[in-house]
Amino acid sequence: MPSATDAGEPADAPRIRLIVAISSRALFDLSESHRVFEEQGVEAYHAYQVAHETEILAPGVAFSLVRKLLALNERLGDRGRVEVILLSRNSSDTGLRVFNSIRHHGLAIRCAAFTSGASPYRYVSAFGAHLFLSADRDDVRQALNAGCAAATILPAPARAAAEDDEELRIAFDGDAVLFSDESERIFRAEGLAAFTANEVAAAQQPLSDGPFKGFLVALRRIQALFPIERAPLRTALITARGAPTHERVVRTLRAWNIRIDESLFLDGLGKGPFLAAFDADIFFDDQEHHCRDTQGHVATGHVPHGIANLEPSDPEC
Repeated sequence: MPSATDAGEPADAPRIRLIVAISSRALFDLSESHRVFEEQGVEAYHAYQVAHETEILAPGVAFSLVRKLLALNERLGDRGRVEVILLSRNSSDTGLRVFNSIRHHGLAIRCAAFTSGASPYRYVSAFGAHLFLSADRDDVRQALNAGCAAATILPAPARAAAEDDEELRIAFDGDAVLFSDESERIFRAEGLAAFTANEVAAAQQPLSDGPFKGFLVALRRIQALFPIERAPLRTALITARGAPTHERVVRTLRAWNIRIDESLFLDGLGKGPFLAAFDADIFFDDQEHHCRDTQGHVATGHVPHGIANLEPSDPEC
């Protein structure tokens, strides 16, 4: 996982940091201007953005998440720091509308990379990001391949949190997200019975790291700065696993010395209603059919990683 430290930081920079990189289309509703880009090309898009740069963009799917992330800084004081970085395929010229909107909405986002159409994923590591959220699947896959937790934000209506709701709630799938896809591979190759037998036999053997372990560790470090009953963020594991395959998951988290606030073992039940009950600000899952089920309930990030997301160009295909 990319380090969250930087040789150029001041000596008194907080030691506990959480850094999230986000694209402009995940943060704001850019559907109209993106339609101009797709239908009319770069020149028309540039003209459209410049002509509308004083018009404030409406919140996008991940806006509420970002607002809550930045609000953590009021509670953290000088003990830690949450930073949100804008990574955008806009140019700085067309990106002026995005920064105008950031200022209008009162978001403390100060760092940005505008790449004029090139993939911005290569700056994820340079900024030391623990997580990258984007509407562009290719950028997300490249960030994952570079070792950063990353997810494609799926289209959905922006979800406004209640004015007094400042608790940040983040939910994760298990296999191929927090954990490796080693067990999922057995399930797909040999079926449920073989998967269950393997997990029972290997219950004492921790699962290997998945792409989101580092992000979960960073969240846990922030949580640890607060008493358990007053922590401003809450995590949940929401998995299709059920008993008896739950034990290996519990023991893996114990081996990692990570506390998950809530664990739901659904034994194949649909995840959407449970995520709505948890009131997640975002949920991460590797399987697209689960994501389609959940995106109508909560903001959802698809993690295109593991056996469920192999593409024809991948070596194993």
